[in-house]
Amino acid sequence: MPRSYGIIQDAPVKKPYRRVFFAHEQVVHNQTVPPEDMPVMTLRKNNAAAAITERRQAMRFNPAKGPERLVGIGFRCWLAGYRTDDINCWETGWNMYARELGPACAKAAITELSCWVRAVHQQSCRLINYYPFECSGFCADECVAISMVAACQHSKCPAMRSCAFALLGSSEIDGVVESATDFANVLSGFGHILSDTSICHSSVLAGLDMPVSSAGKH
Repeated sequence: MPRSYGIIQDAPVKKPYRRVFFAHEQVVHNQTVPPEDMPVMTLRKNNAAAAITERRQAMRFNPAKGPERLVGIGFRCWLAGYRTDDINCWETGWNMYARELGPACAKAAITELSCWVRAVHQQSCRLINYYPFECSGFCADECVAISMVAACQHSKCPAMRSCAFALLGSSEIDGVVESATDFANVLSGFGHILSDTSICHSSVLAGLDMPVSSAGKH
C-alpha cells in the first residue's frame, strides 16, 4: 500500500470582529460616542474651527493698497528710523506719503505719524518687530499697529486699548492711544478710512510668528 503524505495547510484566518454602529452613534478614534455627548463635541469642534478662521481673517486684509498699507509702511519706516538712526528710512516713508497724499497733506500726516511711532518706541517694554521695507506683507506687530489706527477711526475703544497694550507690553498706553487717535483723525480728514475688518483683538494674533527685525535689512 503506497505511503501517504500529509498535506500541511495554513490555519484558517479568523476574520476580525467588526463592531456594528447604529445610525445614532458616532465613532471618534475607534470609540463609540454616546448620542448625549455629541452636542458637546460638536460645540468644541465648532469653537476650535471658529478660532482658526478668526485668526486667519485677522491677517486677511490686502496690504498691497489702500489706507492699511499707508499706515503699515509708515509705521515700519518710522520705527526703523528710530531704531537705526538711519534717515533714509524716514525719507522712504515720506516719499510714499507724498505720492499718495500730495506734499501738503503728507506733511500733516507725517507729523502725527512720527508722534505716534515715537510714543510707541519710547513707551514699549518689548522689542517691536517690523519687516524690511520691500516686503509686501506685514508681521504681527505691524498688523497690531494697523488695527490700532483702524479701531481709532471706528471708535472701537476696547480693541484700540487692547492692541496698544499688546504692542507695548505695558499698561502705560495713554500717550500712545492719544497720538494714535490724532494720526487716525488726520487720515480720516483726508478721506483715508481703514476697513473695520482690519480691527482685531490682540488675542487673535497670539501665537503667530513674530520674527525679530534686522536693522541691516533697512
